[in-house]
Amino acid sequence: MNNYDVLVIGAGVAGLIAAGRAAKLDANVLVIEKMRRPGIKLLLSGKGRCNITNSDDIDEFMKNIHPNGRFLKHAFYKFFSKDIIDLLHNYGVETVIERGGRVFPASNKSADILNTLLSNVKKYGAEFIYNCKVTGLLIDQNSVSGVKIIENGQKKQIAAKKVIICTGGKSYPATGSTGDGYILAKSVGHTIESPFPALVPIVTKGNLAEQLQGLALKNVKVIVWINGKKQTEAFGEMLFTHFGLSGPIILTLSRFIVKELINNSKIDISIDLKPALDVSKLDKRLLRDLNKYGKKQIDNIFKFWLPAKLIPLFIKACDIDPIKEGHQITGQERNKIKSLMKDLRFEVAGYRHFKEAIITAGGIKTKEIEPKTMQSKLVKNLYFAGEVIDVDANTGGYNLQIAYSTGWLAAESCVKSIY
Repeated sequence: MNNYDVLVIGAGVAGLIAAGRAAKLDANVLVIEKMRRPGIKLLLSGKGRCNITNSDDIDEFMKNIHPNGRFLKHAFYKFFSKDIIDLLHNYGVETVIERGGRVFPASNKSADILNTLLSNVKKYGAEFIYNCKVTGLLIDQNSVSGVKIIENGQKKQIAAKKVIICTGGKSYPATGSTGDGYILAKSVGHTIESPFPALVPIVTKGNLAEQLQGLALKNVKVIVWINGKKQTEAFGEMLFTHFGLSGPIILTLSRFIVKELINNSKIDISIDLKPALDVSKLDKRLLRDLNKYGKKQIDNIFKFWLPAKLIPLFIKACDIDPIKEGHQITGQERNKIKSLMKDLRFEVAGYRHFKEAIITAGGIKTKEIEPKTMQSKLVKNLYFAGEVIDVDANTGGYNLQIAYSTGWLAAESCVKSIY
């Protein structure tokens, strides 16, 4: 039975960073990956472009992390956005900063990021085993001493001084993220906060969204109503799909929405199509245009106000004759138009499955993990990194940074306690 200093379970982002750091510190490292190749989920990130990290400072990062950003403070101080960018630059990967502080590779290829992380690991001599499933942890006197595996249909054991679980969550299960880490952690006494999809599209009732399928809206405000009370909102871009709503602001709000759905709350989503105008200013704008284009048919006047795909919906919902001229529109009809522009409402029916969720919320309880080392508080020499932990974030590169930072800290902590 081979004996390693550090055994990393999972060759995703957190696992590759952990393995690279531990190997650079002269540890004898083995990475075990159940898929046939590493970093499959990373290749999909950012629609294949890979939103590497974000240029926000640590305080701003904290505001985008749920449910307990402070748990990551030490990890961020140890290895943050500048550090991952410097690592990439050292291997010749140039980066660019885009809207919202999002950092991407200049090549727009996520494969460049994966290849760099792999090169960094292999440079320092870490070993890999692919197509190999970890089935259990070896425990000796409340301390991890290795793992049980199945390789090529054969059951084996591998000894290790330290084990880092970097198996991801349950999102995009086709990439290998099927919740294995939760099972391993639970088997040694850890509490798992029930995982649920986050950064996930929302399903709405009726066929209204389907009629608008493919329409993307910019600079709109989305408001979430829970049991008839306004709870939260977001401003930016969104998209209509055949099943409901998606796009950046919907994904950002989805964590909150899914959690409320799990609690059986009634949820409505209201879209303010004209957030820059209050009701009074919007009314003046409508009046001005109706007077200016008074001899045009109302369906043509709507073109000054809304995307073409929304116009038939508005005409039907407001019960207006489409050939009616602008100067014939009554005050009551104008109020209907105004109200719908400020509150285009959808009742939420559910959310899409883990296979469409960018990230998993929930995971190993942070109170059972030492934040200064990422080591288990329950079992010695067992560490955690990445999505398997109960921390997740909004879109914008924050989730990948969590993986880098926790992976780096776990590896450093492992090696320092060995030597």
